[in-house]
Amino acid sequence: MPRVNPAGVGPRFPQLVVLFGATGDLARRKLLPGLFHLASEGFIPGCRIIGVSLDDIDRDRFRELARAAIDEFFTRKTSSSDWQAFAESLDYVPLSAGPAALKAAVDAAEKSFGRENRRLHYLSVPPNAALAAVHLLGEAGLVENSRIVMEKPFGTDLASAVKLNAELHEVFDEQQIYRIDHFLGKEPAQNILAFRFANGLFEPIWNRNFIDHVQIDVPETLGLGSRSAFYEATGAFRDMVVTHLFQILAFMAMEPPTSLEPAPISEEKNKVFRSMLPIAPDDVVRGQYSGYRGEPGVSAESETETFIALRCNIDNWRWAGVPFYLRTGKRMAEGQRIISIAFREPPKSMFPANSGFGAQGPDHLTFDLADASKMSLSFYGKRPGPGLRLDKLSLQFAMHDTGMIGDVLEAYERLILDAMRGDRTLFTTAEGIERLWQLSTGLLEAPPPVRLYAPGSWGPNAIHQLIAPRAWRLPFERAWRDPNAQGY
Repeated sequence: MPRVNPAGVGPRFPQLVVLFGATGDLARRKLLPGLFHLASEGFIPGCRIIGVSLDDIDRDRFRELARAAIDEFFTRKTSSSDWQAFAESLDYVPLSAGPAALKAAVDAAEKSFGRENRRLHYLSVPPNAALAAVHLLGEAGLVENSRIVMEKPFGTDLASAVKLNAELHEVFDEQQIYRIDHFLGKEPAQNILAFRFANGLFEPIWNRNFIDHVQIDVPETLGLGSRSAFYEATGAFRDMVVTHLFQILAFMAMEPPTSLEPAPISEEKNKVFRSMLPIAPDDVVRGQYSGYRGEPGVSAESETETFIALRCNIDNWRWAGVPFYLRTGKRMAEGQRIISIAFREPPKSMFPANSGFGAQGPDHLTFDLADASKMSLSFYGKRPGPGLRLDKLSLQFAMHDTGMIGDVLEAYERLILDAMRGDRTLFTTAEGIERLWQLSTGLLEAPPPVRLYAPGSWGPNAIHQLIAPRAWRLPFERAWRDPNAQGY
């Protein structure tokens, strides 16, 4: 039997989910399996889901698609009783049926709860279809007692972001809108808050006096697959930096909030964005992997970047003079998601020239943003034996060490649950996203030329001039320890 609201983290009321793009890739891979997990484990006190998409199918066919998605992508054990209960909660309305049919399906689903409920509209649709879905919900009278989750990108520049927010606000209030960033739903991203604000050891040194620079590095080995036409009009900066990497930067750099409530945390994140200096084109390296122009839907003369590295600065009391280096790209040597904080080196060395002091760079605190949280603190220590030789050592933590890895919610599961609860902590505000596009205007208007890089590499060679005299943390000089290795 499902547990009832484990740990009290679920919403108070039953949830009616209207899932636009219900037959799409994101719904198949993440949303339907995630909703199944939340419902079957009792995180939600009652749930019904109405799928909406362009596909002209019926309820039974939608249930078949949902079952196939869960069989392929759900990583936990399933029982026939859990699936049967979930299947009975699924309904479907083709987009062509219009607002009246959608309203009728919602009314029928809500009546089955027998008590007060809330609505969650999830727009898993391309950006050019989002506003049409919003207006359909308005025409169907489904705005009251509802929240709406929107996928990135939130505009493509300042003008489009302002226009998009203005049109959204004609139908939904800002407090109803949840702009989702799955990076912030990951356990390690939230662990940054715990690490900073629950430990007296680190918060006093989280500033320009002790930190030399910060790297946020998200290389990907994957190509574009069927997304090349979308990507051609978007590029790495719009696709990844504005909507993901800048949000992680804000968690890293924000001041302590007055409380760990959504409003104070959002305000501190927005203060970071207000303090950021505009992105200068000279502080950016754009790249494109060889062969990109041969992808379907890509122009033979395309100047779209599949790689970007940039230096940005936060002009406030805590971070003045500390550069933040961001890097992401497709078809790169490794797939990683790390934040690396490099500490300042001692002002003077008392060690002999051949001791190894400084030979392996500064001390680093590293967060791995993969789903299974890992952290590492590197430092110099004495090598055993005669003399005074130094080696780089490290302390490492992995979620596997705790035995609680099975309790980790996937990013989309956590964010859906937060939206149902009305917790906006991990979501982006209209003010924040518009400020980021404002900071990006100079780069978007005068981007540096793209430089070719070989698939399987770390990007164009110019990235080393960008960060000099420092060095990129990736590739790591040593791998993460294997928790299953003998003697670990």
